[in-house]
Amino acid sequence: MLFWLLLPLFLAWAATALWVQFPGARAPALGALVVAVAVVVWLRLGPGWGWTGLAVLVLCLSGWYFSLVPRQDRDWAPDVSRIVRGEVAGDIVTLENVRAFRWIDADTADEAWTSRRVDLTKIEGADMITSVWGNPLIAHLLVSFRFTDAPPVTFSVEIRREKGEKFSALGGFFRQFELALIAADEDDIVQWRAVPRAEEVRLYPLTLTPDQARQVFLQYVDLGNDLNRKPRWYNTLTSNCTTVVWQLSKVLSPDLPLDPSLLLSGRLPEYLDKFGALAGEGTLAEKRGRALISARARAMPPGEDFAAWIRP
Repeated sequence: MLFWLLLPLFLAWAATALWVQFPGARAPALGALVVAVAVVVWLRLGPGWGWTGLAVLVLCLSGWYFSLVPRQDRDWAPDVSRIVRGEVAGDIVTLENVRAFRWIDADTADEAWTSRRVDLTKIEGADMITSVWGNPLIAHLLVSFRFTDAPPVTFSVEIRREKGEKFSALGGFFRQFELALIAADEDDIVQWRAVPRAEEVRLYPLTLTPDQARQVFLQYVDLGNDLNRKPRWYNTLTSNCTTVVWQLSKVLSPDLPLDPSLLLSGRLPEYLDKFGALAGEGTLAEKRGRALISARARAMPPGEDFAAWIRP
């Protein structure tokens, strides 16, 4: 009985992995899997070596799957073609590969990558930005750091897509995408989501002290440097924009518990508000209302300072 339970479960996993990893050769890949499973069934019903056949099939396919390694040298989509890296010298951080695209529409931009030199003693606070494009329970999360003497720097954990690839939650479970950390100015990464992509964007000021904000900022720099040294797989469940923000936010409280909002990222503001991490007076509903910046962003006249315009 156990054999007939495990076989379809493994078949479902293997078929999905092959479907994701061989988009241009799905028919032959799945055909080969069907033949292999048929042989295993024959071994079970005939000679009685079904467990041996299943073990061999599991070892072969899992060996192939876990041999897949993340890479740096793919033909990346332009917006994720570079990962931020930083050099820290005391209070001064020099960031390379800071994105400063100016979006013409949702898919086209005047592309530019710049460097930024920031003074950590000039950090005055941080904001969490959520962007919803469909299901309100699922949001993309960004963290923007404000400086007294410079425009904000925004960090975003993203899938690193190849040219022509689209996001797939299923693919994110099966090693389709590498993990990317993008640093950008708000005129790029926030305006892009609020205006041409017409997403529902909210900006929540956080209660991070300047010292806490400095710690989180440096953790982002470390993450970018780590990803430049050694690429890592994106995972829809365990290594995505929400789980990374949660890990970095543990400077607020080292014992922040796991929570379902790490899967339902649209609920992360509710989770953080329980721990006093969202600044401002009033209920969470009132904070959500004040946080909505999409309409303001779309109404901004030409020539205005975007970072100042979207903040009350």
